[in-house]
Amino acid sequence: MSVPDAPPPAAAGGSANRASNWNVPNLITVVRILLAPVFIWMLLADGGTDGPLRWTAAVLFVIAIATDGVDGAIARRNNLVTDLGKLLDPIADKVLTGGALVSLSILGELPWWVTIVILVREIGITVYRFVVIRQGVIAASRGGKIKTIVQSVAISFALFPLWTIFGDWIFWVNGILMTAAVILTVVTGFDYLWQAYRGRRAKRAGA
Repeated sequence: MSVPDAPPPAAAGGSANRASNWNVPNLITVVRILLAPVFIWMLLADGGTDGPLRWTAAVLFVIAIATDGVDGAIARRNNLVTDLGKLLDPIADKVLTGGALVSLSILGELPWWVTIVILVREIGITVYRFVVIRQGVIAASRGGKIKTIVQSVAISFALFPLWTIFGDWIFWVNGILMTAAVILTVVTGFDYLWQAYRGRRAKRAGA
């Protein structure tokens, strides 16, 4: 769980130092990570047949990704925001969305370039978070949260075989949503790097 915050670098403070890492929000985040391999197995086991496993995998993805808002709300309401939570929350999102994108590409339902562009951005930012972790854990920004929501919606639509109910026109909806997700992913990635650069310059100037 994380709270909207200004991008890098921001040292944790206050409640984040007092709250125990072994709390309900963090456990929910860990469960979200553990659900990822189960969801991926179901999706790939269906093999593109659009059967019960495909529908179950899609439902499981939606439930898992929805807990992002639940653990964040609990953490803020009960003053349980922690550095560990700020670190694990975006990782959990990336494991779920990354697993879904790779699986869809393996099934031939999503161009690999889309998956690669999104994963390069997500993995790159995650690596950067670990590199600067000694300067303070970087919480997810508002733009990053919006990007995650759009990604989640786009992936959810791609996962549910709605074309079996509504027809092929649903592919246009899926395409529009995924295009929006890619654009936001790239834009927020560059913005994140720019804000990180400005933050380092300001810190050096202050020193």
